[in-house]
Amino acid sequence: MVAVGKNVPDLRGASSAGEVRLRDLRGQPVVVYFYPKDNTPGCTREARDFRDLAKAFARLKAVVLGVSRDSLASHESFRDKQRLQFALVSDADERWCKVFDVIHEKTLYGRKFLGVVRSTFLIDAAGKLRREWRGVKVPGHAQEVLEAVRDACA
Repeated sequence: MVAVGKNVPDLRGASSAGEVRLRDLRGQPVVVYFYPKDNTPGCTREARDFRDLAKAFARLKAVVLGVSRDSLASHESFRDKQRLQFALVSDADERWCKVFDVIHEKTLYGRKFLGVVRSTFLIDAAGKLRREWRGVKVPGHAQEVLEAVRDACA
């Protein structure tokens, strides 16, 4: 598992923008946000919020990656429908989820299950975990992450 101040492992995976490898993104800040499922209300709102701030993240040379356990086909459809400019990583084998420890027991309508807890991580240009947000509430979150990237780049 990752920890703030420690190096993030060199994860790789298929994404809506082709193969993504964290090592290849060194030299720039990387925002990795985990979300439960494509095309659900909260996840759509979060994706749109990051989309709407894409130019501001780009000015800071920051890369945004969305990660969920959905298939690549689902990600591509979601990306196209929401006009997302950033990659969505398909983590069907849960490798990224396990490294970042985002799968936990949840309850929905009295039924318990293991699910992705909405979480975001800021990796600095050297590949170290700089900041983490767990149990994210969507409203205002993307803006808060943008401000953290600004602070990290200052």
